[in-house]
Amino acid sequence: MATAPQFEDLQVWQDARALVREIYKITKNSSFRRDFSLRDQITRASASTMSNIAEGFERGGRKEFVQFLNIAKGSNGEVRSQLCVAVDQPATFL
Repeated sequence: MATAPQFEDLQVWQDARALVREIYKITKNSSFRRDFSLRDQITRASASTMSNIAEGFERGGRKEFVQFLNIAKGSNGEVRSQLCVAVDQPATFL
């Protein structure tokens, strides 16, 4: 099914991992630390992107992998939306 022997070899998973690292760095900012809900939502969504890529890969079937990639894409959209929420706040998070 996949051309990579393990999900860690997939560029998309590596990019998702880099996104998670950046989100965690950003959310350590004092403004994010005070907004528990936004911080938790964006960190969970970013980790979900990475996790769904891995889970879909491990399922072994092409159809399931595509389904999980679509879920990961949705989580990534959620991250982008949450970043917009942060940018739009008077006390800038970023």
